[in-house]
Amino acid sequence: MAQSRRNKKMMNMVYGWGAAIVIVGALFKIQHFSIGPLTGGVMLTIGLVVEAIVFAISAHEPIDDDLDWTKVYPELGNEDGEVTIGAQGMLSQKLDNLLQEAQIDTELISSLGRSIKDFSGAAEGLSAASETISATNKYNDQMSLAAVQMESLNGLYQAQMENASKQAELNSSLAESTDKIKVQMESLAKNLASLNGVYGGMLSAMSTKSN
Repeated sequence: MAQSRRNKKMMNMVYGWGAAIVIVGALFKIQHFSIGPLTGGVMLTIGLVVEAIVFAISAHEPIDDDLDWTKVYPELGNEDGEVTIGAQGMLSQKLDNLLQEAQIDTELISSLGRSIKDFSGAAEGLSAASETISATNKYNDQMSLAAVQMESLNGLYQAQMENASKQAELNSSLAESTDKIKVQMESLAKNLASLNGVYGGMLSAMSTKSN
């Protein structure tokens, strides 16, 4: 076990140093650094070679054995992975003890089932009530829209009535004006007739005087 931990620590150090060398080589290459013969290309090549060696070593790293949990929990089974009758009994006993400590019995479970059914019925009732409220709100919206439309229709009817009243007044005024014009035309005709008579008399008098 100690040897395995030491090997893991050593491999982690190799991985870390290999990655660090690759990063430094990439930095030299990107920034075009150079320290004597160590140029960016040389550093990057060294880093990649080191990383390749690290991956090659990791391919031969031993695999840890799985932990045997049956030593801690014997009820999980024997070495073949089969659950024994004694283990099943222990599991059942532990489950019974847990239920007893939690004070969970058949009556509590039945009560829980009834509560769930009651809750389901209440949820269905709430759903029906929600649908009713939705329908009521929709009806109220339709009634409000109808009221607005009726108000608009009443306004239009009132405007038409006012226009009809004004038209009637205009027609009445036009009729009165027509009657007045007719009377004035008759008076003018009489005046013209009188004027013609006067002119006729004057012409007759002038003709007689000249003879």
